[in-house]
Amino acid sequence: MSPKPSFIRFLKEIGLADLSLVGGKNASLGEMYRNLKPKGINIPNGFAITADGYWRFIKHNKLQPKLKNVLKGLNLNSVKNISSRGYKARQLILKGEMPNDLKQDIISAYKKLSKEYGANTDVAVRSSATAEDLPGASFAGQFETYLNIKGEYALLEAAQKCFASLFTDRAIVYREEKGFKHFKIALSVNVQKMVRSDKASAGVMFTIDTESGFKNVVLINASYGLGESVVQGKVNPDQYYIFKPTLKKGYKSIISKKIGQKKNKIIYSVGGGATVRTVFVSNEEQKKFVLTDKEILQLSKWGAVIEEYYTKKRKKWQPQDIEWAKDGVSGELYIVQARPETIHALSEGNVLIEYRLEKRGKVLISGMSVGNKIGQGLANVIPDISDIHNF
Repeated sequence: MSPKPSFIRFLKEIGLADLSLVGGKNASLGEMYRNLKPKGINIPNGFAITADGYWRFIKHNKLQPKLKNVLKGLNLNSVKNISSRGYKARQLILKGEMPNDLKQDIISAYKKLSKEYGANTDVAVRSSATAEDLPGASFAGQFETYLNIKGEYALLEAAQKCFASLFTDRAIVYREEKGFKHFKIALSVNVQKMVRSDKASAGVMFTIDTESGFKNVVLINASYGLGESVVQGKVNPDQYYIFKPTLKKGYKSIISKKIGQKKNKIIYSVGGGATVRTVFVSNEEQKKFVLTDKEILQLSKWGAVIEEYYTKKRKKWQPQDIEWAKDGVSGELYIVQARPETIHALSEGNVLIEYRLEKRGKVLISGMSVGNKIGQGLANVIPDISDIHNF
């Protein structure tokens, strides 16, 4: 007799080894919740609706042959063709019925989470694809997230919408271009207690300078309200740079602070169909820094700890792309997500070469290149360095 599929896993029950079951987002959160929360990093509790749950939904509604038929003859050269097929695929899932065993497991897990945080607790419902964070794969921004979800019915609806987002137009095209099989990838769902950043602030943090790839700084972007405004690039946030080497030695190592415009913020919506809404930020608030120096340093230390943990775990440098939030009710800071910062990690051990070639005061070539030594860095720009004399 085969064991009952696992439809639900709480964060304390999962880690990086469970990528195929809960996807990259959930696997990373579970890894941190189990190993870094004991070290003092605040991480809200939550649970994963697993890939088994997704496949149970697909099988219960006999959707796989229908979805295959919808995608048959997909034309990547036609936006209209892609849009039409994507819409039909999503509608098939949205009109499906949540199987009773999966539904009851989700409701049971939600009740358990509500016992910890209060009845009908507000949660964030995020998609977590089982191919996330694999070499050559970057699914960031392709699937849906739903914020301020309260109650069993709303949670079930949001989870089903996440399932459907596996077939957004963008996700379909990406899988086709990368050679991923549509029906070899499942979608897990992350359900996590919301941090009341709608009453405070949130943003992203990188344990690297995203422009140059310089690894000795932490970069924090911060704005008022829910973090989606920063993640989606809808606001010009504050920007703080912190120097890691001296930070680790206990110094207050803030290099620079720059005030962003922060003209709007996303907050909870009361009544109506929407769960969140965007409002304007007062001129007075726009001119203030979102975080205090103490908060900047606290987040930076957590960022450095997270980077060190994953670097040790992976046995190679792992700069991190981290989402954080401040609870306006408790005043506490939290880490709500972390993933590898893949762009610069790929060039670990390389040096960044800034080059500029002039002749009689005229700039002929200028820019930046990466190489593991000066010569190779320049060779990436000029295939045959011996030809430089020709300038």
